[in-house]
Amino acid sequence: MYDLDVSRETIEKLKQFEALVRKWNPKINLVSKSSLDNLWSRHIVDSTQVIRTLNPKGKWVDLGSGGGFPGLIAAIFASTEFPDLTVTLIESDQRKAAFLRNAARECQATCTVLSKRIEQVEPQCADILSARALADLAKLLEFSEKHLKPDGTALFPKGITWEKEVEDARLKWSFDIEVIKSITEPNASILKIKGVTRV
Repeated sequence: MYDLDVSRETIEKLKQFEALVRKWNPKINLVSKSSLDNLWSRHIVDSTQVIRTLNPKGKWVDLGSGGGFPGLIAAIFASTEFPDLTVTLIESDQRKAAFLRNAARECQATCTVLSKRIEQVEPQCADILSARALADLAKLLEFSEKHLKPDGTALFPKGITWEKEVEDARLKWSFDIEVIKSITEPNASILKIKGVTRV
């Protein structure tokens, strides 16, 4: 068990959210069946460490939120620990968007859910932009150009191929990057990116 270093209230809300994912998953496949057994470490702790890479405030926008990782976890943290943070989740799948709205309500985590394609959403001017298991880094930087403030921070958890993705992205994009090693997956990292501009 990982020490999340959070309040009891936050832990209770995270457990409540875990129960909701387990309840809804057979119907709408929020996470893969194989990762359901390790839901706490694979998804909840993994999302928590993304949030812990900074002291978040302002507007957090999560792209392709799916089952709510890390976006809904960020909203739970905002409700208990970060009062200066607002959270917007973008999820084009209507059923997953319905799940996110329901889970936010049940966990008393205020957030806005936009059920549109990322390309169709008006620019979000996010202070923080996140996306997990959505697209390769070059594509994520394209989304960042539209939705991230010029001085904002992008947080992208990536698996074993992250170095190749960074290399490929640098052909089109200039950016500053800090690589934070994952505590849940030995070959994974969180890419903390600022200053995104086209080459």
